[in-house]
Amino acid sequence: MVFFGFNAAISVRVANELGAGRPRAARLAIAVVLVSSVAIGVAFFAAVLLLRDVYGAPFTGSPEVVRAVASLGVVFAFSLLLNSVQPVLSGVAVGAGWQWLVAYINLGCYYCVGIPVGYAIAFPLRRGVQGMWGGMLTGVGLQTAILVAITARTNWNKEASEAHARIQHWGGTAKLAVDDPI
Repeated sequence: MVFFGFNAAISVRVANELGAGRPRAARLAIAVVLVSSVAIGVAFFAAVLLLRDVYGAPFTGSPEVVRAVASLGVVFAFSLLLNSVQPVLSGVAVGAGWQWLVAYINLGCYYCVGIPVGYAIAFPLRRGVQGMWGGMLTGVGLQTAILVAITARTNWNKEASEAHARIQHWGGTAKLAVDDPI
């Protein structure tokens, strides 16, 4: 849930910084929250990998269930790592006003890629739960890669200028204080 808090925070921060005409501040906020979320994600990734053989023990007395949980440890660890970055990048996109883009990326990555890959691994390849989870990780991984590419290639000066134009169009009185030449 920490990463969904980061999602909301970076969404508001990017929107505010772009609307105020401060693209460098928006880029700095994005970098800070990405580094923070990756650091937390790596810590949880390592913890789950190190503790995967005993992770299920506090929740059950059954050795079979503990072994089953341990067999999912690697998939769970990668899930934590990817889900530490993906919500932040979605928040960046929403803050920049690209809600429609995030919706299409979600639909494509999960429904067109993740579920079919999960089905293929789970049933024809007989990997069961690991296969379904692996398919969903494929979708999250693809979504993360796409959002990283979009965020890295974005001209934040242009985005700040467009945000200012939208504010002016809708009757706002925001003063453009762009910290980078547009």
